Amino acid sequence: MNMMKASAIFALGILLGIGVAVIGYRLHKHIDLATKAQHLKDHALVALDRAFGSRVRAAKLEHIVPPAPYFPPGAIWTQDISHAPLDPQSSTIIAWLADAGGWGNNNKMQIDFGMRVVQADANMPFVPVEGLVPDADSDHPATFPLPAGGGIENGSGYQCDTGQNDCHLLVVNHGQGKLYEAYQANYAGNVLKAGFVTIWDLNRVYPPSGRGDQCSSSDAAGFPIAPLLFNADEIATGSINHAIRFILPSPRIRAHAFVHPATHAGGATAPTPAPPYGVRFRLKASYDMSQLSPEAQVVARAMQKYGMFLSDCGNMALTAQNDADTKAKYAGLGFDSHSLRELKVTDFEVVDMGTPIHLTLNCVRNR
Repeated sequence: MNMMKASAIFALGILLGIGVAVIGYRLHKHIDLATKAQHLKDHALVALDRAFGSRVRAAKLEHIVPPAPYFPPGAIWTQDISHAPLDPQSSTIIAWLADAGGWGNNNKMQIDFGMRVVQADANMPFVPVEGLVPDADSDHPATFPLPAGGGIENGSGYQCDTGQNDCHLLVVNHGQGKLYEAYQANYAGNVLKAGFVTIWDLNRVYPPSGRGDQCSSSDAAGFPIAPLLFNADEIATGSINHAIRFILPSPRIRAHAFVHPATHAGGATAPTPAPPYGVRFRLKASYDMSQLSPEAQVVARAMQKYGMFLSDCGNMALTAQNDADTKAKYAGLGFDSHSLRELKVTDFEVVDMGTPIHLTLNCVRNR
């Protein structure tokens, strides 16, 4: 910290000197030189903010600890794939997606902060749950945890318009080792109505086929949702230690196919060159990080080390956890929905994905 202060004082001294030079030049009417000096001062201010701004913010957030991992070591979501081989079709897939329009939202990588991850403990209340599909894909619990003060994706508290929104409800109890994820959830009349519920065992390392081939989850690819959401606390600590969830419009996802660790594919309509559900994109090691803010670089480094999985269809490419349930806040970090807009499809490559599996919808659960 003393070294940082000394460096800052030195840099400020340089700025002061430049400022004095500007005044001197102006007094002597050397207008051109004064303008150049002012430009030097402006560039120095930008450099100073880049060098020390994130450290100052980090110093204010020293009390924040990294979030606990969801699954044990060995889970695919936390595997380092920075040196994993490329898929033989990587160039073809990336070129096709770029020609098809790239990301959704007019080819802008934008971040959706709508999903909350509600923390629960041993005293959490459970409420009856109704309306679940009878399919084998869904778990069928009689009750679902509903901690006080929580909320559903894009809803008001535990109320959500399921006719207009996905209404995901994510509740984690690390002490119990359970992650509860519901889709099309709405709490009304003392009952939680949901179309689909997935209960993940956080003490288990799932196989490549997850909960079972051809089985969906509360996400279209059959993935857990919460473990792939980055959050404000992770950005504040400077490290995201897991893969990230990303989505594409349905016409840009390969139809009737998925690759492990995905176990399902929903709503996709694109031809074979398109990326299938479960594909893992990796930000190229050659990407110039200086284009991004220090906070955005934290996310980008995770994309290089752990990659990002194609999980669902939609227009907002990335999903981050809402900061209602974190100590750090995105506004305080200078991070918003456009912080990664510089990232283009062509900045990524495809990690070896194996042989695509044809979608049959014949779910066979792993036990």
